[in-house]
Amino acid sequence: MVPAIGMGRRRSFQRRVLGWYALNGRALPWRNTRDPYAILVSEVLSHQTQIARVLPVYERLLKRYPSIQELAQAPLADVKAITDPLGYKIRGQWLHAAALRVADRGGVFPETIEELRRLPGVGRYTAGAVMSFAHHADAPVLDTNVARLLRRHFGVAVSARARTRQLWDLSAAVIPKGQGYLINQALMDLGALVCKARVPRCSVCPLWRSCAFFRRKNQAGARKTPA
Repeated sequence: MVPAIGMGRRRSFQRRVLGWYALNGRALPWRNTRDPYAILVSEVLSHQTQIARVLPVYERLLKRYPSIQELAQAPLADVKAITDPLGYKIRGQWLHAAALRVADRGGVFPETIEELRRLPGVGRYTAGAVMSFAHHADAPVLDTNVARLLRRHFGVAVSARARTRQLWDLSAAVIPKGQGYLINQALMDLGALVCKARVPRCSVCPLWRSCAFFRRKNQAGARKTPA
């Protein structure tokens, strides 16, 4: 069961996250486009990879193949020569296969979650990212950083399988109407830059006052403090 989020708490969460993002959001090149091809490339390249390593590969790939039609016409070996140095060497194959699939559709990029998920290498997260960032749909986007932030803040503590369902529901519930593309980027950045896995920066987090993780951490610290 998803933790209840009252309207006031939801609006406060949204306001603080978006306010933080307005001042601290990362300037990433794929945030300056609504081209679903460029966004798909960014998401596939960013999978389990640091953004600093992704940026030059993203720019090189799009410079060489500025459209999905050109990527579809390229030899797979040439595409992989660009993407393989990032590791996780299946990504070049996924991108090339997805480009071929779009070419088979007459070059028309899918515009629904269901159609996007039929592309090779595209799961629920990537499909949501393309819908959110390319089409500005209020689609939830749950990457590792967003999942960690939501789990900590709302105190989601159940089995892994049930937790995944809850976090997807939460990621949809916190989207302000018409601003999915904005809050998804904000949550991704807040999770990556502040709500870090090993050393969360709670002292600079805009959500600390309502965060279940911060509250538990402080209570545990108080119990350890000598009288």
